[in-house]
Amino acid sequence: MDATGLVRRYYDALDAHDYDELEAVLAPEFTQRRPDRRFESRAAFIAFMREERPNPDTTHELELVFAGQKARDGEPNTGDDSVAVAVRGRVCDESGELFEFADFFTVDREAERLVRLETYSR
Repeated sequence: MDATGLVRRYYDALDAHDYDELEAVLAPEFTQRRPDRRFESRAAFIAFMREERPNPDTTHELELVFAGQKARDGEPNTGDDSVAVAVRGRVCDESGELFEFADFFTVDREAERLVRLETYSR
C-alpha cells in the first residue's frame, strides 16, 4: 500500500472507532506530538483514543493529502525507507466544523506502518 493510502486508513479507523485497524496501521514505536500533549507509544495513543478522547463522535474531512520525499535524516523512529505525508483537513461533528488541522506523518514504507505524527490545529 502506498503512504497516502496508509494515512487514509488511519483516519478511517479513527472515525469508525476501529481500534484493531488503528493498531494495524501504527508501528509499536509510534509517537504523536501536538501542542497540548505527547504520546510515546502506540499503546498510549490507542488507549487515549479509546478511553479519553474528548469528542469521539467526529469525522475527519480531508482536504489535502500529500506525500513528499524521504523523511528527514535524524528523525526518531525512521528508517531508510521512510516518507513524509502531510494532511490538511477539518474535524467535524453533527453540528459542523469544529476545527481545522494539519498532520505530518512519517511512514515506514517497508513495514507499512505510521511511525510518527505531528499535529497542529486552529
